[in-house]
Amino acid sequence: MTTSDKGPGGEASAASQARVLLDADGVITDWSTEAEALLGHRSGEMVGRPLSSLLVRPEPGGEGGAPQAPPVNGGCRVRLRDRSGLPVDTEWWMCPHIGPEGPASWAVFLTATRGADPGDFDRAVLDALLTESPIGLHVLDTDLRLVRFNTASPGMRGVRAKDVIGRPAREVSPTLVTDTVEHLLRQILSSGEPAIDFVQPGYPPADPHREHIFSLSAFRLRNRAGEPLGVASLAIDVTERYRYRARLELLNDASMRIGTTLDLARTAEELAETVVGRVADAVGVDVLDSVYRGEAPEPGPVPAEVTFRRTAFRATEASGLQPAYATGEKASYGFPTPLTQCLADLRPRLIQRVDDDTWLAHDPLRADRMRAARVHSMMVVPLAARGVVLGVASFYRSVTSDAFDEDDLTIVGELATHTALGLDNARRYTREHTAALVLQNSLLPGRIPAQNAVDAAFSYVPGHAGGPWHDVPWYDVIPLSGARTALVVGDVAGHGMRAVATMGRLRASTHSLAALDLTPDEVLAHLDDLMVRLAEEGRPAAANDPLDGQPTTATCAYAVYDPVSRRLVVARAGHPAPLLAHPDGHVAPADAPAGPPLGGGGLPFETWETLLPEGTLIALYTEGLVRRSPDEDAGVARVQHVLAQQHACVREACDAVIYAQLSGRTAQDVVLLLARTGVLRDDQVASWTFPSDPAIVATARTLADRQLTNWGLSELAFTTELIVSELVTNAIRYAPGTIQVRLIQDRTLICEVTDGSSAAPHLRHPRTTDEGGRGLLLIAQLTDRWGTRHTRRGKTIWTEQPLPGHPGDAVPVTPDG
Repeated sequence: MTTSDKGPGGEASAASQARVLLDADGVITDWSTEAEALLGHRSGEMVGRPLSSLLVRPEPGGEGGAPQAPPVNGGCRVRLRDRSGLPVDTEWWMCPHIGPEGPASWAVFLTATRGADPGDFDRAVLDALLTESPIGLHVLDTDLRLVRFNTASPGMRGVRAKDVIGRPAREVSPTLVTDTVEHLLRQILSSGEPAIDFVQPGYPPADPHREHIFSLSAFRLRNRAGEPLGVASLAIDVTERYRYRARLELLNDASMRIGTTLDLARTAEELAETVVGRVADAVGVDVLDSVYRGEAPEPGPVPAEVTFRRTAFRATEASGLQPAYATGEKASYGFPTPLTQCLADLRPRLIQRVDDDTWLAHDPLRADRMRAARVHSMMVVPLAARGVVLGVASFYRSVTSDAFDEDDLTIVGELATHTALGLDNARRYTREHTAALVLQNSLLPGRIPAQNAVDAAFSYVPGHAGGPWHDVPWYDVIPLSGARTALVVGDVAGHGMRAVATMGRLRASTHSLAALDLTPDEVLAHLDDLMVRLAEEGRPAAANDPLDGQPTTATCAYAVYDPVSRRLVVARAGHPAPLLAHPDGHVAPADAPAGPPLGGGGLPFETWETLLPEGTLIALYTEGLVRRSPDEDAGVARVQHVLAQQHACVREACDAVIYAQLSGRTAQDVVLLLARTGVLRDDQVASWTFPSDPAIVATARTLADRQLTNWGLSELAFTTELIVSELVTNAIRYAPGTIQVRLIQDRTLICEVTDGSSAAPHLRHPRTTDEGGRGLLLIAQLTDRWGTRHTRRGKTIWTEQPLPGHPGDAVPVTPDG
């Protein structure tokens, strides 16, 4: 070969080129080994054949093939057919071959192309998008008819082109191409503004029985003149990503919504509210009846015959599933069923397809309800916490076409664990609440003492467990000396055993202080000191138990009514003021200073006095009675309105207030104490004033004897004369000034002697050789009760004797007063 036919690359590139020699007619005269390696044809097969027989003729209007006039000493792209018939793109160089007889032939140099034709790239990209891409591609014309689509996309895989090309997109996939999507595509056609990441759920043609979620993006197609040709839509299946995010949102939502209270039923309802419409179409929650009562079941599996209580049930309106048992109803499960099996091994059950011919035969009631609602899939999950089973939750699907899967079971398993912890906390609180309630009821008065000062009635409404407030109230009607009566209502801040114990201490102390005939402000002052001491004693325990420390504050209203003088004296410590409903219908709160709550220490309490007409209604209550109203003043006004009405009896008035104020379950214990004032008639009281002179002792005895005769109580004359004689003699001996003697015919015969000395007598046990000291001992033997109370001008020594044939001093009351 001469230099002229070494090829375009010179000596260096000649080795990588295939040389073919042609005669003047284009017939191959020499076929090199490089040509054989490039195209696969052997030399013996090609010599004598025209090279044009290997050319791949271009399609009409297409590119490729041999040029009409191959350039000499110039290159061009030529597509030749190899030995297997496939096209091979080559670079073609042609130049004269100078042989011994002159340039009577041609040398053609062929080299495999190093890069693809740009048109090939375009075709390859288009082919891949329409046949291999995992992203759905749909090309629609201006009438939104399907023109092209990606046959490899998940939503269209297996769909034949001839069945859908040319049809409206709405007909091809009606659940995905909704009115909203159609409107969006038409907006893109008209405005040219693309849409990106439009989320649309639906059932694609390739999987019409399972809902998928697609992220749709679309843009307009135009020709060279800028006119719209249609819309191209890209669809990415984001079902798994969306469901994963939805599961995370569900778990986060559940952590904030489930277990917000210590109410067992409410906790179960919170699970149902969280799950229905997101995981299941219906949910039923059953709790062991023993757990419902606050008891702790034995660890381990639960026997099949155990009794459950339906605690919550919730279903979407579209599901149509009706509960087999009403909420609060007790029931047991048929055996064997997924519920009993679940509780036998404490493992959840996933029933992807409900089979009517198997376990449903053992639970016919549930089976009937499930068939009626066309339930096709269900899950049963045990509710277990801290090693014990508390109940079971059942999840149903009827409207949702997809069956439950393992991911759903995992999710509800986590929700069940969280719910079970809330249920166990509620169970523990219920147990403590029940025990505290039993103790509280034992510490509250079971009888209203009989007395004539007031006609009393009360209502005590316990708050349900887990309420936002749960103070422990107490109330009392305490007979005092001189026919007076003390009315007490208080509230200990806190809950649990310690609050109940504190309430019991305060009530016992109130009785003791009332027996000393202290004034209302003095009683509150002593109770305040007691609360301070209790708080100091409880600090070490509170530090170790911050959730249930010793209560440190309480409120109290203490009122004393005297039926002889018709005087009411009130003092209060941070408690609502008593309401006074006069017989004429006027109702107003007592203008008693509020005072600090008990436990503040140091600040004084003040009393407030007023005269009341006979038949006035005194109302003492806890804050829970009026706190349910958005405006507490409005709650007080509503109570006043009820009290202003005429009621046949105090019990009727008490019920009327409760009915008006408590429209539903109350979170806080509520106490209402009503007392209608009475007045002792003038002929029931006899009073005399004497000078401090020993001569008046006989006169006092005579007047007392005469008064007893008028009352028909001559049987008590002897003992009464002894009492009057002893008390008047002591007053003359130890007290200056005048002496007052008063007899009161009430439920007992009351004898009072008042003098100007503040020194209180005390009972002694004299020796046989002592000349005095036996007067009070004698009085203690002749009377039921006796005592001393201090007055503004001195003291009063009083005694009480039972009337002949008079019944006991107390009558039983029902739990509601």
